[in-house]
Amino acid sequence: MLRSFKYAINGIVKAFVSQRNMQIHGVALIVVVIAGAYFKISNLEWIAILLCSSMVFGAEIFNTAIEEIVNFISPNQHPKAGLIKDLSAGTVLVSAIFAVVVAAIIFLPKIL
Repeated sequence: MLRSFKYAINGIVKAFVSQRNMQIHGVALIVVVIAGAYFKISNLEWIAILLCSSMVFGAEIFNTAIEEIVNFISPNQHPKAGLIKDLSAGTVLVSAIFAVVVAAIIFLPKIL
């Protein structure tokens, strides 16, 4: 069981090290956590932030895994491979957009 945690943590670390977008999401989360502490957001607002953040990070990790699988199976460019990668990347974009909307709902009233 401990070995499976080690593998999972290794995957998360590899995603952070190798994926620029994962690093951008990490910086965004740090900014949001600092803003949340500064504005003393409620427990429900923290839950929303944590759910959205986990959704974005999870989508990014799945996207990376799917891209790696597609590159392994189809090392040459192929329209279907491109479509699969585009769909996977779209999932990350959708989750990130919703995370930004949730952050705006939480923070804009406090800023204004």
